[in-house]
Amino acid sequence: MMDRGKYAALLDPEYWTYIDAVTARHFPAADMPVEQERALYDEMAAVFHTGRPAGVETEDDAITLADRTIPFRRYRPDGRSPRAAILYFHGGGFVFGGLDSHDDICADLCDETSFAVISIDYRLAPEHLHPAAFDDAVAAFDWLVAGTELPIVLCGESAGGNLAAAVAHASRERPRPAIGQVLIYPSLGGDPSAGSYVEHAEAPLLSSADLAVYRQIRIGQAPGPDDATLEPLSDGDFAGLPPTVIVTAECDPLSSDGEAYRDRILAAGGRAAWLNEKRLTHSFLRARKRVPRAGEAMADIVTALVALGKSRWPY
Repeated sequence: MMDRGKYAALLDPEYWTYIDAVTARHFPAADMPVEQERALYDEMAAVFHTGRPAGVETEDDAITLADRTIPFRRYRPDGRSPRAAILYFHGGGFVFGGLDSHDDICADLCDETSFAVISIDYRLAPEHLHPAAFDDAVAAFDWLVAGTELPIVLCGESAGGNLAAAVAHASRERPRPAIGQVLIYPSLGGDPSAGSYVEHAEAPLLSSADLAVYRQIRIGQAPGPDDATLEPLSDGDFAGLPPTVIVTAECDPLSSDGEAYRDRILAAGGRAAWLNEKRLTHSFLRARKRVPRAGEAMADIVTALVALGKSRWPY
């Protein structure tokens, strides 16, 4: 349960308005069917949809594989030749979300970076347990590499950040790996008994208990394996990863994952930066046009994407 008193002074008043608006619309319960939870999530996302910028064109299509199709939405900056492509994986705890739930975020990223954005509608749990989402993410990366000469930056938020990182680990030995990754409050498999998992266990919009529930839904009833495709922090090798920027929220049980992931990459001789955005919680991207502090964090994400897409390292 959210510890409102603890965070009363840590978060700006206008951010509390955002939190209350989210929790009024999306309130999963243990006995609620997943279809009903998804409907609430989609309704909440629709309420916060800010529209697409005028200079962005979209196209829906699907990747056709031997055993399935993976829907995607492509965003193009109108009248501008993109210098890179962003492969984007949406959030939602591996249970919620799709092409529409994060549509305006992707459109804004396209407009503000002038890069192409490809958003993937990967399979969700509990109907499709791990590694289904990961398999779709890797397949999407391989499909995009085959279909474009543009350099590719991996990006995702929350569950999508997990998938982006897992793809970076799995594809680093490919002839054309990603040239960078930007992970937004990602779930990477950190120690649930330490750090922000404890300090912010009852943070607004995402608690440590929520994380445990979503993980269990993703893997089913069997214990999760020590598997980097499930939790990238469990990988024993962090060498050869692309330049990485991790953007977390100060008041989020997942913020320690960003710090730990940065440290592992640096220890392996790679490039990594961790930006822990103050006075924000998990899912702050939906507040980017309502709350100035969230808008500043969005600007940091855009800066990171542009830098990596142009093979620059300003950190």
